[in-house]
Amino acid sequence: MASERRALQPRKQPRQARAEHTRQRILAAAAHVFAEYGHAAGTTNRIAEQARISIGSLYQYYPNKDAILVELMTRHLDAGMTALSRGDDDTAPSSLEDGIRRYVRRTIDNHQDDPHLLRVMLEQAPRSSELLEKVSRYQQTRTAHARELIEDHPEVRVADREVAARLLVSTVELVVHQLIAAPDPLAPTRLESELVTMLTRYLKGDAGERESRTPHSI
Repeated sequence: MASERRALQPRKQPRQARAEHTRQRILAAAAHVFAEYGHAAGTTNRIAEQARISIGSLYQYYPNKDAILVELMTRHLDAGMTALSRGDDDTAPSSLEDGIRRYVRRTIDNHQDDPHLLRVMLEQAPRSSELLEKVSRYQQTRTAHARELIEDHPEVRVADREVAARLLVSTVELVVHQLIAAPDPLAPTRLESELVTMLTRYLKGDAGERESRTPHSI
């Protein structure tokens, strides 16, 4: 277990500016290689070549390509948390739809840097215990924000608000990932518009109200 954990961690943390610069070059090169070749063909030799360093230098920082991919995934999660906390400084949403739109837009923005790399990270990156714990904290924080949004707007009609908050977070995360990282991705503005409409109507119960008002055939 300890050896598996070490295999997914960096070998050393840079203490000098030059060493940190080398680490950043490795990560940037790995992002390019994984996006172009995928996980299986994204070898450490290709990463070292892209970073213009020797393979020996790469192994001074990372024991294998999986440790690099885990660090890229960790950085992606950290960026998502930063975007969410930055949103705390905004003015309060003027409506439920406005709040959902802000959340959807931040999620889309966090998935647009490199959709091909994102697919590799989310679908093929190994899961260390530290990464799983970070993912769990990330989901809990996002669910708490979604629950707060729901509680702040009385027009929400769903009965089970805890389930609704978790559905909101999971739906946005999964749908954005699937449709932004797809081989034929949806345009972000179209995805945002339809996703906001769908979630707003679910939370407000509009679909059910429309159905109840529709005359039944005899």
